[in-house]
Amino acid sequence: MNYFKNYSDSFNQALTNLKITDSNGDPIATESSFERLCELSEKTKQLKKKKIFVGNGASAAFANHMALDWSKNGGISSLSFADSALLSAVANDCGIEEMYSFPLSCHGNLGDVLIAISSSGNSPNIINAIKVARTKKMFVVSFSGLTPSNQIRYSGDLNFYVPAKTYGVVECAHQFLLHVWLDKFMSIKEWSRDDFQNMSSKHYNI
Repeated sequence: MNYFKNYSDSFNQALTNLKITDSNGDPIATESSFERLCELSEKTKQLKKKKIFVGNGASAAFANHMALDWSKNGGISSLSFADSALLSAVANDCGIEEMYSFPLSCHGNLGDVLIAISSSGNSPNIINAIKVARTKKMFVVSFSGLTPSNQIRYSGDLNFYVPAKTYGVVECAHQFLLHVWLDKFMSIKEWSRDDFQNMSSKHYNI
């Protein structure tokens, strides 16, 4: 058995069968969905609004990473609440299920964007964060996977569902999709360049 080939084939299959829907549950073509994401990002930037990323475990790491990259490289103010002091305090005082909804209630505003990342799509703290975002009239983008009936699959204005059965493939796919979004916004094209990207440059060699 060629484990690497089977794994990479499964990953490619998950991306090929990616399901993207709008707030009504209607399907959206993959390229069109990323066009919408980039239009949303441009609007967010022009209106001086912000992006807020939430996730648990590996998804929390992605949230931290993308909040940094969107702020530093994409030029859009972005936050992640995956800070140990913040999360432990909120979990202790308010309960784990409010870990993200409470800080979101403090920092989220009309016109901001919530990016909710959950491999299972069933994490109560992510579900509660989406509910708070709705009350604040924020735009919501969800990334989920595993069971097709997961609770956040249709909860956002744009929803990316990865039809894979294991966390590793779903998590890798989510990270891939998040980078596609940012790189497309920044017009970064791996396939049509000869030089190597240098993000330490003052003007960024994108």
